[in-house]
Amino acid sequence: MTDAARANPLDQIIIRDLQFRCVLGIDRDERREKQDVLAQITLHLDLRRAGRTDAIADTLDYKVLKKEILSMAETSRFHLIEALAQRMAEICLAHDDVKQVDIEVEKPGALRFARTVAVKIVRSRE
Repeated sequence: MTDAARANPLDQIIIRDLQFRCVLGIDRDERREKQDVLAQITLHLDLRRAGRTDAIADTLDYKVLKKEILSMAETSRFHLIEALAQRMAEICLAHDDVKQVDIEVEKPGALRFARTVAVKIVRSRE
């Protein structure tokens, strides 16, 4: 981390427990019906201007972002949760203000004797 980054860390917008259903998995049984999926999304961006102006135009409209993610996910047919997480990160980073995104995607009940299986990725603007 650079001295400038330490002096001015990015703020965060956090979307917790975003729930949706999609076809996800490699087994034939998993691909037959949609399954429950849970996502945690942390967006890293500068929120100072929005804090000063109190204007939606000066921040990320997370309702719009949520709709974009759900529209993609609910019609998707990924084999791997890694691929779903990557596509979600790409959607987030398509918003110019987002500098980095942390995505955790959970597939509850994926393993017997485990509550959930999750993949966590961190992606930054190149």
